[in-house]
Amino acid sequence: MAWIELEHLSHCYHAGTEQEHRALDEVNLAIEAGAFVAILGANGSGKSTLAKHLNALLLPTSGACRIGGLDTAAAADTAELWKIRQQVGMVFQNPDNQLIAAVVEDDVAFGPENLGVPSDQIGLRVARELHRVALDDYAGMNPARLSGGQKQRIAIAGILAMEPECIIFDEPTAMLDPSGRREVMETIKKLNRDKGMTVLHITHYMTELIDADRIIVLDGGQIV
Repeated sequence: MAWIELEHLSHCYHAGTEQEHRALDEVNLAIEAGAFVAILGANGSGKSTLAKHLNALLLPTSGACRIGGLDTAAAADTAELWKIRQQVGMVFQNPDNQLIAAVVEDDVAFGPENLGVPSDQIGLRVARELHRVALDDYAGMNPARLSGGQKQRIAIAGILAMEPECIIFDEPTAMLDPSGRREVMETIKKLNRDKGMTVLHITHYMTELIDADRIIVLDGGQIV
């Protein structure tokens, strides 16, 4: 059984109204643990909607989405929902929308604190993940003073500190300059290569797809 399984997954926004929009249409997809999968498509193709199903931010209108054997719809309003969200972290386009603390190390610690991780372990996780994204020397700084690429790496460190099985990157380099894009892509590839983490990378940049195991193209809510 694949770690991520989508079976006839469909999602409609504003279902049953005149504004109904079918963002995903009968999507079937299986992704193995440890894979590096790129998802490509034009604006409105369903990429972000698909991503939000993978940690149950959205639930299927019809069909099924299973993460590590857990069905997202069945898990809604149960403790299993949190198991899914702990296993799948998301990094979005704008790092400023994900950074909430005035100090880098506090921001990285925020996720583990909310998961109830013991304080002595939180410190170890923060140090480990800041080192992983090459920001050891920035632990005491204000994120607002850092570059876009550095901010995005802080966001990645914060997700890693929660120790997920998978990270979804939803166009994480879209707002960055070439240097920032390079920094973030190096981090993404290293996570997959060295840590064996399952990575789904949504992007518009063809050069970011080179090292992917698979490329999935969406159009009109369907895999083409």
